Amino acid sequence: MDKAVKIPGPDHPITIERSPLRVIVKAGGHVIVDTTEALSLREATYPEVLYVPRMDVDMTQLERTSHTTYCPYKGECSYYSIPSGGQKAINAVWSYESPYDAVASIKDHLAFYRDRVDSFDTREA
Repeated sequence: MDKAVKIPGPDHPITIERSPLRVIVKAGGHVIVDTTEALSLREATYPEVLYVPRMDVDMTQLERTSHTTYCPYKGECSYYSIPSGGQKAINAVWSYESPYDAVASIKDHLAFYRDRVDSFDTREA
């Protein structure tokens, strides 16, 4: 069965901009991310999500899981756990590895559930 594909618009806006913040994510006693290159994605009425470049993520601390979800605006979503972070860090990280054209700039970026890591700090870069 084909999945619905929707285009962001006035009824469901999505904006992506470079964030002015430095993002530092820690889990399981490790710094997982330290970047000044995050993207801020704002979608409809949802809270802002910061997507960090994969190149600034310690991918050795992540383990891909079989969990997936689908967003009609962004596409198929893959998940990663942070083994050193314990149970709370299961599926703590997500990525749209082949995002739809409307959100293509989040390709090669990851996002973190803030409540599934030890700390998610942001400060002026």
